[in-house]
Amino acid sequence: MSLKPQNFANHARYVPLFHFVLAAMLFLYLVWTVRHVIVASTPQHWVDLMMALAFILMFNYVRQFPVRVQDRVIRLEETLRLQRLAPDLAKRAGEFTANQFIALRFASDEEFPALARKVLEEKLTSRKEIKALVKDWRPDYFRA
Repeated sequence: MSLKPQNFANHARYVPLFHFVLAAMLFLYLVWTVRHVIVASTPQHWVDLMMALAFILMFNYVRQFPVRVQDRVIRLEETLRLQRLAPDLAKRAGEFTANQFIALRFASDEEFPALARKVLEEKLTSRKEIKALVKDWRPDYFRA
């Protein structure tokens, strides 16, 4: 399987059936059930509305929980990488936020120490801003 080279412009991951088709289906189902509750409020229509809201919550959490775990793993990986590539900065690992580590993961080993210093010195916190500074992109093909 040939993977498309990853960079700042194309690194976001979307699964079309999940992010677009399923999301649209759930939204339409919610609109449909709200309409039924408004037009003819029966106990069954209220149950349908409750289920529509439950499905929306599930849709959100089924994505949010694995991404949260992935962020924790990234933070651990980048802490270990910091110890290996910039032992002097490793003492300051606790100063990095999860967002900073998550953005720094795309920096190549060569530019990682300098970029990590810049992030701390300039107090950069935006993932997008930090990722935009990466010159030699290190792809992450295993993200959730």
